Amino acid sequence: MSPAMPAGPDAYFVRVDERSFRPTALTGGGWSTDEQHISPMNGLVVHEVERFVAARGDDGLQIGRIGLDILGVLPIDVFEVAVEVVRPGRTIELLEVVVTSGGRAALRARVWRMAVADTAAAAGDDARRLPGPDGLPTDDLTRTWPGGFIGSLEFRPVTEHAPGRRAGWITSHVPLVDGEPVSDLARFVGYVDTMNGIAVRRSPDDWAYPNLDLTIHLVRQPVGTWVGLDVTVDLGTGGLGLTSAAVHDERGPVGRAAQTLTVRPRG
Repeated sequence: MSPAMPAGPDAYFVRVDERSFRPTALTGGGWSTDEQHISPMNGLVVHEVERFVAARGDDGLQIGRIGLDILGVLPIDVFEVAVEVVRPGRTIELLEVVVTSGGRAALRARVWRMAVADTAAAAGDDARRLPGPDGLPTDDLTRTWPGGFIGSLEFRPVTEHAPGRRAGWITSHVPLVDGEPVSDLARFVGYVDTMNGIAVRRSPDDWAYPNLDLTIHLVRQPVGTWVGLDVTVDLGTGGLGLTSAAVHDERGPVGRAAQTLTVRPRG
């Protein structure tokens, strides 16, 4: 961490101006505590998209897919977030978000927004239901992962850990942005990138398998403060890996998420 960067308030980010933010020590990552964990950044991307949309006036569209590509590490230092329209439309719109740190683009996200329609008569899915988080015991993820972000989470497993398989619930009492209300969707997206860490197939002491991206496909908008993750981690023989998960809120499944992993031995 930069010596000039104080821990800051009890939030993941502090707004500096309209486009700039200062991360706090609570964003510290699991692979390196001197770098930001990408998960709260993903929530901030959604928060800034929603602010961008609100500034134009409500257009009746909803977020259906969020695709984030991680272009490099994000130090725990001030960064900028810019949102622009790539494909305008009255019923379908594509936005792009670029996070810039130290003069370079560190993350690019594309967010598809679509019209709201009543499709209850056609609704259905095949995802298994997770029992809710109430009454489940907690588990300490910091036994496996360091960093301020992991330390800020509450994790309640639904299933016992098996190599590459686990289901559980994640939440945090830490605000995303100091002094700013955020939506359930922004809060929800800010926890999904933890999925690679709750169902480890190989110890991170011996193997590195950071994700290069995160894609979230939604079938409805999540509500509440918990995200449920039913996770599978697959590692190939040639350096490639995949983490995939059904994502839930307390009402049931809300979509699916996936991460591309780059796999290599450590040391």
